Amino acid sequence: MSSRFIKNILIALLLVGITLPAFYCNTPDKTQVEDMHSSAWKNVYDTSVQYVGMQKCRTCHEPVYQTFIKTGMGQSWDDATKQKSSADFSPEHALVYDKELDFYYKPFWVKDSLYIMEYRLSDGDTVHKLMQHVNYIVGSGQHTNSHIFTINGYAYQAPITYYTQKGKWDLAPGFEEGANSRFSRMIQLECMSCHNGLPEFESESQNKYLMIKTGIDCERCHGPGSLHVQQKEKGIIVDTSKTPDYTIVNPARLSTELQNNVCQRCHLQGIAVLNDGKTFFDYRPGMKLSEVMNVFMPQYEGAQNKMIMASHVERMKKSNCYINSGKMSCITCHNPHVSVKYTPQSQYTDACKSCHKSDDDCTELTEVRALKGNNCITCHMPKNGSIDIPHVAVTDHYIRKKPIADDAQSKIKAFLGLACYNNDDVGAITKARGFMEFYERYNDNDGLIDSALKYLEKEKEVEIQKKQNRDFIRAYYLLNDYEKVVLYAAEQQPKDISDAWTAYRIGEAFTQIGNRLQALGWYKRAVEIEPLTLDFQNKYGNSLLANRKIEEATEVYKFILQENPHYASAHTSLGYIYMQQGSNTLAYDHLSKAIKYAPDNLQGLINMAVWQHLNDRDADAQKTLEHLLEKHPNHQQAKAMLLEIL
Repeated sequence: MSSRFIKNILIALLLVGITLPAFYCNTPDKTQVEDMHSSAWKNVYDTSVQYVGMQKCRTCHEPVYQTFIKTGMGQSWDDATKQKSSADFSPEHALVYDKELDFYYKPFWVKDSLYIMEYRLSDGDTVHKLMQHVNYIVGSGQHTNSHIFTINGYAYQAPITYYTQKGKWDLAPGFEEGANSRFSRMIQLECMSCHNGLPEFESESQNKYLMIKTGIDCERCHGPGSLHVQQKEKGIIVDTSKTPDYTIVNPARLSTELQNNVCQRCHLQGIAVLNDGKTFFDYRPGMKLSEVMNVFMPQYEGAQNKMIMASHVERMKKSNCYINSGKMSCITCHNPHVSVKYTPQSQYTDACKSCHKSDDDCTELTEVRALKGNNCITCHMPKNGSIDIPHVAVTDHYIRKKPIADDAQSKIKAFLGLACYNNDDVGAITKARGFMEFYERYNDNDGLIDSALKYLEKEKEVEIQKKQNRDFIRAYYLLNDYEKVVLYAAEQQPKDISDAWTAYRIGEAFTQIGNRLQALGWYKRAVEIEPLTLDFQNKYGNSLLANRKIEEATEVYKFILQENPHYASAHTSLGYIYMQQGSNTLAYDHLSKAIKYAPDNLQGLINMAVWQHLNDRDADAQKTLEHLLEKHPNHQQAKAMLLEIL
């Protein structure tokens, strides 16, 4: 899920002047990994080996299945049932108020179905109410339960989360402090591919799924199992006490580096930059993660104790235990098949003692150690607050002799750069993409794009050879330098572009400089590449409307609503079209739905006020405009309309 991890830290970045910073993976440039790979494990690079699902694995590995299904991974995602939920639904707990946007949220059950009601009060009256059925609960309940709903296969996150450790409901991570996107945050493949088993995904979309699994499964760590199953069904059995069974990866038999790559696919949460031609489906256990993506983390002076929830590998790699041992991996301490709740503490301390064999290695006073139960973890890996997920404390995997206490920590002083934690050989273009991704997701300081452009200049010839200039186009688009975007697109036709986002950005640039006709072809290209990305379709529809192609625009908006009947902007536009055509009933129907799904949307409110005025309902128009000006106080058109009505 896309969360604002480092939200609090990033505020400091705005106060720091950014020039091209040190890059922690500053080694010879090498953007692409070799196309041909080899592995003794036969299910790594052979794409004919397919995933079979956890229930198939279970037929032979029932005891392992029974312990794994109780782990955080096994319980990571499931249908929204009372059995799955860890939440308290009592009236005194199950209510969340977003004071910034003035919405209340109440979760409740109707028989066995979970709903979240969003409502708003004015003088004690309910002036807005929207109920959303919840399909899935994400999280094992050890830390949180978040809530996912689908509309015709399109997956979105609901705006409230239950925080188990504090026993409270609150806004979901990234929805706080005025950033509440309500019911529109898409669950894209990056989120889904770590929080769940691999789904069946509509590749021509951002967030539409044909099938969603319920929980991380065996093959996420062992790789696809069809070859293994075929061999066993033929009676070909390998005595694994003597030799590996190479039909399926056993992470315990991988090198330390490749073991960690399996875990850091999801436990190295950061700024993931996919290699060209790769998707979040493409990593398989036994590969280097860098063959598919590179993951960056921002580095700050004075932020040694700040961490995000899923940064386990990053924190471990800072530790001298990892640096000096040369053999430390996640499974040094963890058995992935057994929940941490059922793992004896001795397993962790024994892992420490495998290197620190002498009691003299611990310099703490004997009586202090006794008070801690001689538990190494308590002192050297204490629980720490997560800066991306509120109300949560997790074990800090940065193993230190004396971890810095939160209240004693030095203040953040400066942004130092981006560190890549899964690759020491990152090319300039990939680095540039890391800065742009960081800018788009977490902090819009233009200095980050200046850094990206300096890295892109190092590989300008490579960009030119690709004939798409997509990275330069992205950089200047983020800077709102639309003339430069158009310049980089000047020698290309829409058919030359194979990336939907690039086509969309060029379309937006032409729109911003006032060339609506030229913009139209680029928006059309974006929807040709990704017809099920509804935001692209909506922009295309708006462009058609701006170019007075009313019938074509109408068909686009109808297609959007066929895919997602809750898409407010399409209702707004159709309401406007039908109002212009004199179809009052249809216009009102769509405008009412637009306000139902987006009660504070400026254009929806303007259109509704116009409809109400034209239909002699000035009292209603006055209320609509007063609400609009409450949310958008400087809107001059609304002020003028209100004066005319009064």
